[in-house]
This record gives sequence, C-alpha cells and structure tokens, in this order.
Amino acid sequence: MTRVSLFLALLAMSGLSACAGIGTLSRAATPSDLYALTPKSTFSSSLPRLNQQIVVEEPTATSAVDTDQVAVMPNPLQVQYLPNVRWVDRAPLIVQTLLVESFENSGKVAAVGRSGVGLRADYVIVSDLREFQAEVPEGAGEDSLLDVRVRLNIKILDAFNEQIIASSGFAKTRKAESDEMIDIAGAFDSALGAAMRDAVEWSIRKINDHASANPRPDLYSRRAGR
Repeated sequence: MTRVSLFLALLAMSGLSACAGIGTLSRAATPSDLYALTPKSTFSSSLPRLNQQIVVEEPTATSAVDTDQVAVMPNPLQVQYLPNVRWVDRAPLIVQTLLVESFENSGKVAAVGRSGVGLRADYVIVSDLREFQAEVPEGAGEDSLLDVRVRLNIKILDAFNEQIIASSGFAKTRKAESDEMIDIAGAFDSALGAAMRDAVEWSIRKINDHASANPRPDLYSRRAGR
C-alpha cells in the first residue's frame, strides 16, 4: 500500500468518510497525543529597534482552522482531521502566542503582548489565519508525502488614529519527512516559523517607517505619567 493510500485508509478506518458529520469527527479525534509548535528565534541583524509598544490580537480563522484538531485536506474541497492527535490549543491561539514570543525574541521591540493584558498599544497586529492544514498533493504518486501549508494575512493598525498602515500575506509550504505525526508536526513548525519570521521582520520595518514619519512624543510622555 502506498503512503497516500495508507493515509487515506487511516482516515477511513477512523470514521472520517466524506459523509461523516461533525459529531463523528469529534468522537474520532479523541486525543491521545498533544503536539506543540515553537516561536521563531532568529531574525535579520539589520532590523531597526522600536520604541513603540505592540499588541497582537488573536487571529481570525474559519471554523475549519479554528480548532485544536490537525486538519488535513485529501482534496481541495474536503477538510478532515487526523485521529487521536491534537494541538495543545486552538490554532489561532497558538499562532497569537507564538507571534508574541517571536516579536520578543527579535530583541527589537520595546514591549509586546496579547490584546486584553492592559498594554497601551502604539500599533496593533491584526491577522487572519487563512490556511493551517496538511494536504495530499494533487496527483500524488506512490512515494508522495503530505504537504503542510500555512498562510497568514497581516494588517498593522496605528492605534492612535485606528488606521491601517500596511497589510501583506505570508504563505509557506513544507513537505513532511514521513507519515509519522512527529514529522507532520515538524512540517507545520517549519512552515509556521518561516511565515512568522517574514511577518515579524516586515511588521517591525513597517512600524519603524511609519513611526519615523509620524513622531508622537506625547504618547511616551503619557506613559511616563508626565
């Protein structure tokens, strides 16, 4: 049996048929293993240093992605979930947490945090998690392995006047090294890490350019209580 046919057979045996209802999918995905992803820690040394504070909002996502289940698309019109494995949290919350940590790891941001933690934001990162799934490659051959696709759309909001100053998309694809879940998770980690690195570097540069062109010393005075 080929890798792809074995994978599809696994989905079928776990009850994930094309006509399976949401209840069936949920029961089939009862977790036995949890998988975590990691923040990005290496960035360009040429990044400018920001004095501004950044708030990262939880990404929006469709219901297919807004879950702690590991999504797989056996074809472009179908979303299923791997049985007996889950992420440690819902995908948008994972991405929010890792974006915050990645901004911190850049060493170039005065302060960064989640929305709702009381941080007075100069800029807000608003994102949409468009894709976060593994895919069976089109025309998959005998030795084909799953592709993992991650796509983030990022908007930077100037919190002072609530205007969008920049927007862009960041998409990465990685091929799993084997059919094992640890390697599928590794492909997710690599794809998300590459997308976050590009998104963080782009965001820092855009914020620096905008802040340089629109200085607001009164913001810093208010923070200092003056």
